[in-house]
Amino acid sequence: MKLKYASLIIACCASVTMQAQTIDEVLSQIERNNKELQAQTQATLAAKLEVKTQNSLEDPSVEYSPFYTKGITGMSSSELVVTQGFDFPTLYAARRQSGKWQQTTLDHRQSAVRRDILLTAKNLCLDLIMLNQQQELLNERKKNADEMLALFEKRMQEGDAGILEVNKIKMERMGIETEVAQNNAAHRTALQQLLAMNGNLPLEFSSNTYPKVPELNDYNSLYDEVMAADADLMTADANAQAARKAVKVNRQSWLPKIEVGYRRNTSLDEKSNGFLIGGSLPIFSNRKKGQIVRAQAISAQLLLDNTRIQTEARIQSQFNEMKQLREAMKVYDITLMHKTLRLLYDAVKAGQLSVIEFYVEADNIYKNLQAYTELENRYQKLMAEIYKNRL
Repeated sequence: MKLKYASLIIACCASVTMQAQTIDEVLSQIERNNKELQAQTQATLAAKLEVKTQNSLEDPSVEYSPFYTKGITGMSSSELVVTQGFDFPTLYAARRQSGKWQQTTLDHRQSAVRRDILLTAKNLCLDLIMLNQQQELLNERKKNADEMLALFEKRMQEGDAGILEVNKIKMERMGIETEVAQNNAAHRTALQQLLAMNGNLPLEFSSNTYPKVPELNDYNSLYDEVMAADADLMTADANAQAARKAVKVNRQSWLPKIEVGYRRNTSLDEKSNGFLIGGSLPIFSNRKKGQIVRAQAISAQLLLDNTRIQTEARIQSQFNEMKQLREAMKVYDITLMHKTLRLLYDAVKAGQLSVIEFYVEADNIYKNLQAYTELENRYQKLMAEIYKNRL
């Protein structure tokens, strides 16, 4: 009985989970369940904790030395030394500022990984929408071919149609079934990839309409938005800031290290206590480090400059491509094409048009409809790429 109730609960949960979801709901679910993103989150946390340890105090040192003298039973004297080392006080402040920028870099890198994962998932959703649209078109073609085959087989029995016309319809149905199989395979592949991104947890996405995308006309506003919010650019900028702070830290690394401590000496008839104060000059340990951090700072700045140049070029090229795709989409009159298909079909049924003539005209229209679905998919994926930093 308990097993029966458990199965019922699992089935109910599955039915709720498998309800059709919007793109935003799918992305929200993937953000929670994606293994790569979870791993990156933990890696970022570990790296940030490691940055914090760079500014920690040194471990205290404890030394105890017993001494033995000939002729004396047991220990004749001992020495206890407890010391704590410090860097020069201003060095901690400099490292703290550098550490903040290092952690900021890690945060922006985490944001970039999250954004790219969600963008990949969104593109899969957009591909599924296109495949669903194409499936509807194929279903319409198959329905028309089935009805036409039944009509012309009847006409052939009545002597009003020939075998060539019937065979032409049959070959059309064969071609449609092949395209249906290819569409189903592509749909399963895309859906499986989406499930893998969701940690192989169930989800259902069956939409056949794209989300509304605001029309983009102002290049300057797009430029300002991307340059202010692009995760890659922000990562490169934070990395350059961290590298500059590292140079300042290195300049102070030549300051002496300080060591203070407590010392206790004991002998058979006397005990003494004292303090230990000392220091060390990092003459050898800092050798070449200045050159290293300066080279790293120059490298980080050059990477920032390159990232900025590449981002600007990407914005311009994407804006130009977006305008061209939008203009190309306006050329297609979808309503007119569907209306023409219906008129052609009615003309064949009425005997005003032969099957051969019908398929010559219909094939051109279906090719245009197929081209439009692919063009609209390119436009939607391009807009997703343009606004990827909003994810």
